[in-house]
Amino acid sequence: MAKRESQKAKVKATATNAGGNSNNELIVVGIGASAGGLEAFEQFFTNMPTNLDTGMAFVLVQHLDPSHKSLLSDLVQRYTHMQVLEVKDRVELKPNSTYIIPPNKDMALLHGKLHLLEPEASRGLRLPIDFFFRSLAQDQCDRAICIVLAGTGTDGTLGLKAVKEAGGMAMAQDPASAKYDGMPRSAIGTGLVDYILPPGKMPAQLLAYVGHAFGKTASAAPMPQITDALQKIFILLRHQTGHDFSLYKQNTIRRRIERRMAVNQVERIDNYVRYLQQNPIEVDTLFKDLLIGVTNFFRDPEAFEALKTQAVIPLLEEKDANYDVVRVWAPGCSTGEEAYSIAILLREYLDKLKKDFKIQLFATDIDANAIERARAGIYPNNIAADVSPERLGRFFTQTDNDTYQIKKSIRDMVVFAEQDVIKDPPFSKIDLISCRNLLIYMGTDLQKKVLPLFHYALNPGGYLFLGNSESIGEFNSLFEAIDKRWKLYQAKAAAGPRLLLADFSLTSKIKEASMSPAAKGRESETKVNVRELVEQTLLEDYTPAGAIINEKGEALYIHGRTGRYLEPASGEASFNILRMAREGLRLDLTGAIRQAVTQKETARREGLQVKDNGNTYTFHLTVRPITKPRPAQGLLLVLFEDATPPINSEPLPISEAVTDKDRRLVELEREVKAKEEHLQTVIEEMETSNEELKSTNEELQSTNEELQSTNEELETSKEELQSVNEELVTVNMELQKKVDELSQANNDMNNLMAGTGIGTIFVDHRLRLQRFTPAATKIVNLIQTDVGRPVNHIVSNLVNYDGLAQDIRQVLNTLIPREAEVQTQKGEWYLMRILPYRTLENVIEGAVMTFVDVTQLKQMEQQIRRLSQEYQTARELAENILAAIGRPLLVLNDQLKVISASPAFYQVFEVSAQETEGQLVYELGNKQWDIPELRRLLEEILPKQTSLSDFDVSHNFETIGPRTMRLNAKEVRQKTNNERFVLLTIEDITTGEGASTG
Repeated sequence: MAKRESQKAKVKATATNAGGNSNNELIVVGIGASAGGLEAFEQFFTNMPTNLDTGMAFVLVQHLDPSHKSLLSDLVQRYTHMQVLEVKDRVELKPNSTYIIPPNKDMALLHGKLHLLEPEASRGLRLPIDFFFRSLAQDQCDRAICIVLAGTGTDGTLGLKAVKEAGGMAMAQDPASAKYDGMPRSAIGTGLVDYILPPGKMPAQLLAYVGHAFGKTASAAPMPQITDALQKIFILLRHQTGHDFSLYKQNTIRRRIERRMAVNQVERIDNYVRYLQQNPIEVDTLFKDLLIGVTNFFRDPEAFEALKTQAVIPLLEEKDANYDVVRVWAPGCSTGEEAYSIAILLREYLDKLKKDFKIQLFATDIDANAIERARAGIYPNNIAADVSPERLGRFFTQTDNDTYQIKKSIRDMVVFAEQDVIKDPPFSKIDLISCRNLLIYMGTDLQKKVLPLFHYALNPGGYLFLGNSESIGEFNSLFEAIDKRWKLYQAKAAAGPRLLLADFSLTSKIKEASMSPAAKGRESETKVNVRELVEQTLLEDYTPAGAIINEKGEALYIHGRTGRYLEPASGEASFNILRMAREGLRLDLTGAIRQAVTQKETARREGLQVKDNGNTYTFHLTVRPITKPRPAQGLLLVLFEDATPPINSEPLPISEAVTDKDRRLVELEREVKAKEEHLQTVIEEMETSNEELKSTNEELQSTNEELQSTNEELETSKEELQSVNEELVTVNMELQKKVDELSQANNDMNNLMAGTGIGTIFVDHRLRLQRFTPAATKIVNLIQTDVGRPVNHIVSNLVNYDGLAQDIRQVLNTLIPREAEVQTQKGEWYLMRILPYRTLENVIEGAVMTFVDVTQLKQMEQQIRRLSQEYQTARELAENILAAIGRPLLVLNDQLKVISASPAFYQVFEVSAQETEGQLVYELGNKQWDIPELRRLLEEILPKQTSLSDFDVSHNFETIGPRTMRLNAKEVRQKTNNERFVLLTIEDITTGEGASTG
C-alpha cells in the first residue's frame, strides 16, 4: 500500500522530477471552471510553488461572456509568478506558462499548439471545456491531465471521460469547497476522477503525480515478477467483478495498471497487488479504467456508407416483410451510439422501401453504467458534429437542457443488456453483427475464441462489421471479405458440424428476446383465411373429418362430420377440442397434440376406439403441425380417419372369441398406457410451464431493472432541473446586483446633475425629450409629463432665440457641437452647448443640451469693459497732461522702470520712446543715466521721505555733453490696489534754462 507523505514533503520531493522528466516532453494541464471559478483559480495558483520548473503548461477554460472583454488574464496574473497570456490563434505552448481562453471562442490543442475556432452558437448552452478536454485527450493521450473546478451545469464531464479513455489523469474540486458544485459533482458522478481535493491542495498532488508518472518508470521489477503480479491482479479482478482480463492484450492492460500506480503513488507492482487486496474500491476503479468505451455516432461515415450499400440494403431486400425478422447484434456497444446508428440506417431504408420489418437489434456490453446510459438514449448537443441536421431533426428530440434524446421509435428497436461476450452465450440466427474496435483490445487466443462464436451466431450469409484496425485473421474458411477496406465480411456456410455452445463452457445471463412460436401463431392466426387453408389441405392429402386448432386446443375451423368424435360439452359453451372429445378419445388426443407441438412432427395414434350411440368405432387419429404458409405456423390439423365398421353386440365365433378376462386385461393395459402418456404429457407441460415461469420471472426482473433505470433517469432529470434552477438563481442574483448598482448609479447621477446646477436636457434622434435636470426648468418650461414630447412643442424662456430644434438637427446631421450665449426673460445669461449623445459603442442616439449659468461672468465682463473705457480715458488724459508739460518728466513704477516720459524729455536728452519705455532709469542711453546721486535719491532717500525737491545732480552725457540737473521726485500710490509710482521731473540748470514739470 502506498505511503502518504505530507503536502510540503511531496512538493519538495517531486520538484525535480516534475520539471526534469527524462523525455523532456511538455505536459499540458487543462483546467475548466464556470461560476465561482475565479476563487478556485486563486487558491490553485496561490499554492503552486514559486520559482519551480514544473515542466507543465496550464490552459484555463472558463465560461466567459462572449460580448465583453475578459479581465481573467490580469486577475490570474496576481496569483502566480508564471507568465499569463490570453490565447492567440496557433500559439505554441511553453512550460511554466498559463494560457487563458479568450471570450466567444472554442479552443483545441493540436501538436502542442492552441487553435481558436468560432463557436457554432455565440449564446445559449456551449461546452468549451468538453471541447478542449477532448482535443487534449486526442493530442496528448496518456500524458493528458484535466481538472474540473467550481461551476454550474455538467460541462467538462464528457471531456474528462475522453481524457480517462486516453489513459490520462483527472482531478475534480471537492464539492464542499466549491461555491457552485454542479460541475465537480457531475465529474465525480462518472466514477472516473482520480483525485477529489480542494483547489489549494491540488498543486502538491499534481506535482507528485507528474513526478511519479513521467519522472521515471512505474516499476523496476523484472519481467517474470511483472507477469506473476499481473496474473494476481487478474485473479483479484475476476473474484470481485466476475470478469476475466487475462486474455486481453498485455501492453494495454499494463499501461492502465501503471497509470493507476502513478495515481496512488505506488512504486512497485507487487506493492500495488497488496494495495488491491486491501482496498476493494481500488479494484472497482481499476476495472472501470480497463473498460475502453470510445464510440460516437456514425464513426467513420464512409464505413457506415459501405455497411448500408453492401449489407443493409441486400439484407432487407432478401427478407419478406410478412414473415421474416431482421436480427442484429452489437456486442461491446458502450453507451449505444453505434447501435443507434445502425438502427437509424435500417429505419431510413425501410422508410424508403415503404415496408415495416420486425427488427430485433440486441446491444450488449460488459459495463452496466454504459448500458443504463444507452437505454436512456440521451446525449450532449456536441453530437451535431457527427450527426447530420436532417437526422437530428428526424430521429432526435432536443430537450430543455440542450441535450438530444433518441426518439422512442428508434429506442424501441434496440434491446440493451449486460453481457460478457467472452463467457456468456451469444445470440443466434443473427443477420448482422457490428463489433467495432473491441477485438483490438483482445489477445490472439481470445480473438480465436470470439470469431468462431460470431460465426455460430450468424445465419449463413450473415454480415460481420469490424473496426478499421481489426480483421478475421486465420478464419478465412468462416468468413468472406465483402469490403476489405472497411472490414465488412459475410459468413460462409459451415463445412463441418456447427459450433456447439458447450465448447465455450458458458453460463447464460441473458436469453434471446425473440417471440415464441405460440406468440407468432396468436399474432398471425387472425390474418389467415382458415377455411380456404383447411379445404386446400384436406383436398390435397385427406378426406376424413377434422379440425384446425391452435396450440391451446381451441378449434378455429371444423371440417366434415365430426359428431362421432366430438360433441359440445355441457355448461358454458367452449370450442376447446379436448373438452369436446368423446369418451375414450381425450387422453390420446391430449398426448398427440402435445407430441406435435413439442417435437414439431406429425403424431399418429392407430386403432383407437370411441363409443357413439351404443356402438364402438375404431379409427386412426392424426395431429399434424402446419408449417406453410408462414402466418399459419403454430396451428395444428387434427384428422379422424375411420378404420373398421362399427362393432355390434353379436358374439364372435368360438375360434375368434376371447375370454372376458383377456379382454379386461387388454383394456387395462391400454388404460395404463394412456395414463402413462397422460402423465408424461402433464410432466412435459409442467416443465414447459416452469420454463415459461422462469422466462416470465426474467422478464419481470428486466422490467424491474428498466423501472429502476427510469427512476434513476427521473432522479437525473431532477438533478438537472436543480442545476438549471441554480443557474437561474445565480443569474437572478447577478441581475439583482446589477439592478442595485444601476439604481445606485442612477441616484448618484441624479444628485450629481442636480448638484452641479447645470441645466441638462437629453433628446433622442427624433428630438423627443428623454430626460432633464431640475436646473433646466429655469430655461425651458418643463414638467415630468413632458418626457416623450418633441422639443419644438415646448415653450422656452429664452429671449430672441427660437432656433433650438434647428440647431439640434444641425448637430445630429454634422456631429459638430454648437455653442451660443442665450438670455432668459429674467435677464439671466447661459452658455448653451449642444452635443451628440454617444453610447459606449460610439453609436449616436440623440443629443444632449447643457445650459451653464454665466450671468456673473457676463456682469464682470460688462464691468471690465466699463473700467477699460475709464482707464482708456484716464490714459488719454495723462498723455495730454504730459504733452502739455514743458519740462522733462519720467513716470517710474515700483521697480524704477520707465512707464512713460514727456515729449520734452525726448527732446532735451535726445532719446526715443523705444529706448526709454520699459527700461530701468539707470540703463537709459546705454547706462548713461547710471548716476550715483540719482540712484541714492531713488533707492535710499525717496522711500523714506516720499518726496524730494530741488536735488541738484551734475553728469556728463555722451550725446549732449555735461549737464547740471535739478531733480524733483514724488512717490504716488494708487487708491484701488496701493500700487506705487514715482514722478521724476528734471530741470536743466546748466545754462539756467529749464521748465518745471507739473
